[in-house]
Amino acid sequence: MNIDKEIDTRGLNCPLPILKAKKALTDMQSGQLLKVVATDAGSVRDFQAFAKQTGNELVEQQTVGVEYIHVLRRR
Repeated sequence: MNIDKEIDTRGLNCPLPILKAKKALTDMQSGQLLKVVATDAGSVRDFQAFAKQTGNELVEQQTVGVEYIHVLRRR
């Protein structure tokens, strides 16, 4: 997977990972991929809801140790 931009939201709690992702997506072109690394367990369902509400595609979610990785495709 070719990630176009990555943001680190480790240590931040809801809603900050979503807000940072939203800001990053506004600077991206349609179809580009954004990777968000978070430590907030709630970010898993937050990003699912965010993708549904905004029309951006949630390409992948995975848990690696205490980190939650979300990959979004800009609509």
